[in-house]
Amino acid sequence: MGFLKRDEDNQSAQAGAAAPPAPLTDDAPHAASYEAGSLAGIPESGRERIARMKQEVARGFFTSDLSVNEFLLVKQAGFEPLGLVLGSSIYHIGFQQAMWNQSQELGVLTQAMYHARELAMTRMEEEADQLGADGIVGVRLDIGRYEWGADLAEFISVGTAVKHRGGELLRAPNGRPFTSDLSGQDFATLLRAGYRPVGLVMGNCVYHVGRQGMLASLKQVGRNVEMPNYTQALYEARELAMERMQNEADELQSNGIVGARIVERSHGWGSHVIEFFAIGTAVVTTSADHEIEKPAMVLPLTG
Repeated sequence: MGFLKRDEDNQSAQAGAAAPPAPLTDDAPHAASYEAGSLAGIPESGRERIARMKQEVARGFFTSDLSVNEFLLVKQAGFEPLGLVLGSSIYHIGFQQAMWNQSQELGVLTQAMYHARELAMTRMEEEADQLGADGIVGVRLDIGRYEWGADLAEFISVGTAVKHRGGELLRAPNGRPFTSDLSGQDFATLLRAGYRPVGLVMGNCVYHVGRQGMLASLKQVGRNVEMPNYTQALYEARELAMERMQNEADELQSNGIVGARIVERSHGWGSHVIEFFAIGTAVVTTSADHEIEKPAMVLPLTG
């Protein structure tokens, strides 16, 4: 069995009655707690690596996943890379039933996927905090699956911790280091234009898309016709994910979100269970004048 038994295997068992969606706190997933200076959840090997990184930062050495151009642009923007920070959480995803012909959010799975990502991100932020960083750029959120755990997934968060060279503390309003999935180049461009990131915001929704009855399917054989039940289900799921992402941005008192995107994946739950994951970088204005750089023509020298 994977995260969720496949719909085809459960149709007969679920045909009797529908299980109601599990209630969510405040109708949405909630964030993990963050404590400045905490190392909770980071294993001993990770703490040893942080201790080594502190010594390396003190002597001016750093590690980074920035490209050469990104590294130079981040330096030009007044930030110093400190080190590559990461967070990880191997999470067991629970089980939730849904009636085969009913479209509904699967609240248990929504909360699990959100909480697992938050755990990984919080540990990454705690590592950055140990290095004295103001924030993290180029954040990547990945999900790894392994053969030794069909119901398990590793949620990984990786990015480069940076600190403002002028000593100005540029953290998010909630006291956490700012996070951003912008590339180093986009981060530097954003700063020069009079904006800065305050946090990586996200929202998700795991949704069961109900199947269409046999009679309705027969009526549509050979015809060009919209499938309103599927349209409405996918529309609602995306709206829930986007709304939750925007609510996170509001909590950070941001002016807006840049680089927003929606990722849709099944994660092995079956053909009719999909997670809609919305993610972007919340930004605030730092200057009344926003000077946008004029584009420069660049000609490649390769053949």
